[in-house]
Amino acid sequence: MAKDGVKDRTRHKSNFDVDYVIHYKIPATDQEAAEAEAAFTQLVKEVADVGFATEVRNGGKSSLLVFVKIASEKLLAKQVYRYRVQDWLYGVRASAPNQDLEQYFKDEPVSDAERLRLAYLLITKPKNEGGAGITPQVGAWKYVASIFPLHDRDFNRQWIKQWSTKYYLDSSDIDQIRDRFGERVAFYFAFLQSYFTFLLFPAAFGFASWLLLGQFSWFYALVNCLWSVVFFEHWKMKEVDLAVQWGVRGVSKIQLPRSQFQFDREAQDPVTGEIIRVYSPFKRFARQLLQAPFALACFVVLGTLIVSCFSIEIFITEIYNGPFKQYLTFLPTILLTIFTPTLTTLLTKLAERLTEVENYETKDAHQASFVQKIFVLNFITSYSPIFLTAFVYVPFGKILVPYLDVFQLTAQKFTTEGKPLPTKAWEINPDRLTKQVIYFTVTAQIVNFVTEVIVPYVKRRMSKAVEEVHSEISSEKKAELRVRDVPEEHEFLGRVREEAELDEYDVTVDYREMVIQFGYLSLFSVVWPLTACSFLVNNWVEARSDAMKIAISSQRPIPWRADSIGPWLNSLGFLSWLGSVTSAALVFLFHQSQHGPDGSPWDISGWALLLSILFSEHVYLVVQRIVRSAVHLMDSPGLQKERAERFAMRKQLLEQTFSQDLTEESHGPGLSGGEKITREALEEEARRISIKGNGTPEEQFWQRQRGASETIQIGRSLISEQATANITKSQK
Repeated sequence: MAKDGVKDRTRHKSNFDVDYVIHYKIPATDQEAAEAEAAFTQLVKEVADVGFATEVRNGGKSSLLVFVKIASEKLLAKQVYRYRVQDWLYGVRASAPNQDLEQYFKDEPVSDAERLRLAYLLITKPKNEGGAGITPQVGAWKYVASIFPLHDRDFNRQWIKQWSTKYYLDSSDIDQIRDRFGERVAFYFAFLQSYFTFLLFPAAFGFASWLLLGQFSWFYALVNCLWSVVFFEHWKMKEVDLAVQWGVRGVSKIQLPRSQFQFDREAQDPVTGEIIRVYSPFKRFARQLLQAPFALACFVVLGTLIVSCFSIEIFITEIYNGPFKQYLTFLPTILLTIFTPTLTTLLTKLAERLTEVENYETKDAHQASFVQKIFVLNFITSYSPIFLTAFVYVPFGKILVPYLDVFQLTAQKFTTEGKPLPTKAWEINPDRLTKQVIYFTVTAQIVNFVTEVIVPYVKRRMSKAVEEVHSEISSEKKAELRVRDVPEEHEFLGRVREEAELDEYDVTVDYREMVIQFGYLSLFSVVWPLTACSFLVNNWVEARSDAMKIAISSQRPIPWRADSIGPWLNSLGFLSWLGSVTSAALVFLFHQSQHGPDGSPWDISGWALLLSILFSEHVYLVVQRIVRSAVHLMDSPGLQKERAERFAMRKQLLEQTFSQDLTEESHGPGLSGGEKITREALEEEARRISIKGNGTPEEQFWQRQRGASETIQIGRSLISEQATANITKSQK
C-alpha cells in the first residue's frame, strides 16, 4: 500500500507520533474564559475536519496543550502527491510524480521535514484552500500562543555530540539538517560552512600580511577585494547547485499567502481567468515611499546617539585630565549599552509596523521588505563608529575637536565656583582606529556569543528554579495538579511544557550576524589584517552554538523550504562593492603614515582620493564580470543532475509519444478511486491497532480521548477548572 511507503520510519517514538502541539492560553477573567472555551471548541473542530487526530492535556500556567497528528497515512499520501504535482507544474521538479503511488513513495520517501511542513500548511492554510485557517494570536485565534513541532531529543543529542567532535562539516551534515529542519535552515548552515571554508585563505594571507606588509597595504586591499568578489559569485552558484540537489530550485515561485493581507477587491485575471485578490500597486508604492523617511529617522536617531557618545568619549579620553577620569571613560559605553538596544527595539517595531502597512500578499515579499529595513538599522549601529573615526575624526579632528568645549562648559556649571575643568592639549590618537576594528571583530564577537547562547541558558535555568520554589509555596501548584498526568506520559508532557515556553527560532537573526561580519571583513580588514583569523575561529564556534540554540534554547523550527538565502544575498553584494570603495579610501588616507592625516583636511588631496575610489570601484566591476563569467563556465553536481533529469524527461516523453503501445499505457490507481476519507474513518484508522490488547504507549496516548467531541469536552472542563482557580487566586 502507498501508506507503507509514506510512513516515516525514522520518527521518534518518545514523541508519541505527535506532529504538532498547539499551545492554548487560558485567560484569567470569567468573561474571557467563556470566550476562550468557545474558541477552543472551534479550534478542535477545525483541525479535526481537515484530517487530524486530537488529544488535549493540561499545559500548566493556565494553558492547554492540544496534540494533533495526521490521522491517516492515506491523507498524508494525498497531500504529498498534490504538492509534488504542484512543484512539477511550477517547474520545481523536472518530471511529474509517478501515479503508481506505492512504488513512487518507495523510490522517493517522505522526509520528516516534508511531513511536518505539509501538516503545518494543513493547520494554517485558509479554509477556502483546504486548511483549518488557524493563525496564532490573530483574530479568533488570539488565545493560540504558538503551534510548534516537537524536538527529537535523541537526534539532537547525537547531532550536538557529532558536530562537537568534527573539525569540518561536510555535505552529509547539511543534508541531515535539511531532512530535519527544512531547506531554509539548511541554507543558513550551508552558507556558514561555505563562508568558513573561504575564510581559510584570507586568514592565512592576512596573517602573512600582518607579519610582512603591515596595516593599510594596497596589495592586501586588492587581494581582499578579489576574495570578496570570488566568494560572492561562488556562493551565488553554490546556492543554485544546492537548490537543484535538494529539489527546490524555483520553489520561491510558489508563494505562501499572508493571512493578514487586505485586498481592495476580487477580480478575474485577464490571462488565466482565475479569481484573484487585487490591491492597488499605487497604494503600495505610496506606502513604500515611507521607507525613505524611515531610513532618515534611523540615521538621525541612531546617528545622534553614536555621534554624541563618540564625542563624549574623545573629550574624556583625549582632552579631559581631571578627577575620576578612570571611571568617566566608561560613561560612553554605559550610554550606548542603555540606549542602543532600546532605540533599536523601537525602530525594529516601527519597521515591522511599516512593513505591515505596505500590505504584501505573500510571506516572502513581506520578509524581504522587513529584512531591508533591518539591514539599514544594523548597518548604522555596526559600522558608524568606525566610519566616524576613519573619515571624520582623523581628517577633520583639528576643526571639530574645539567644538567639544561644550562638554567642558556644561560640566563647569556643576563644579564648585565654576572653575574650569583641567584639560590637556589634544592630539590624534594613532591607535584609535585599529583598536575599534579589533573591538568589533574580536571583543564584540565574544560578547555576542555570551549574550546569544550563555545568557539565555542561564536565565532559563534560573527562571525554572525560581518557578519551582514559587510553586512549592503557592496554591497555584495545587490547582495545576488537580489534573494529574498519566504516569506513562509524565516525562513526555514535562518536556512538551518546557518546549512550549521556549522562543521561536528565527534564522534571520543568524543571517544578520554573518552578513554584518562579512561587512567588517570586506570594509575594514585592511586596518587589521588578522580580522579573518578572528572570524575563522568565531565561525567554527558559531556553527556549533547555533546548533545548540536550535536544539536546546528554541522551539523546533517549522521546516520551510527555500531556494536561496533570500534578500541577504543583495546585502552581501552591496557590502562586497562598498568594500572596494572603503578599502581604497583607507589605503589612500593611511598608507603613507599609519597614523593617517594630522587632523587637518587641507593635507588631503581631494581629487586624488576621488580618483583612487573611482579606480578601485571600476577594477571591482571588471573583476566581478570576469569572475562571474568564469564561475558560470564551471560545472557542478547540481547542474549535472538537472540536465540529466531534463534529458530523461524529454526522452521519456518522446518514447511515449512515438510508442506503438501508447493505447496500452497503464495508469496508476491515483487518488480519486480510493476510499472516501471522512473524519470518522480517519479517527477509526488511527485506533485500529488497539482492537486487540492495550497496544504500545504511543497507541495508548492517542486512545485516551475517542474523537474530537471528547477532546472538546475534556478541554472545556480544564478551561473551567483553570478559570475557577485563577478567580479564587485573584480574590485571595
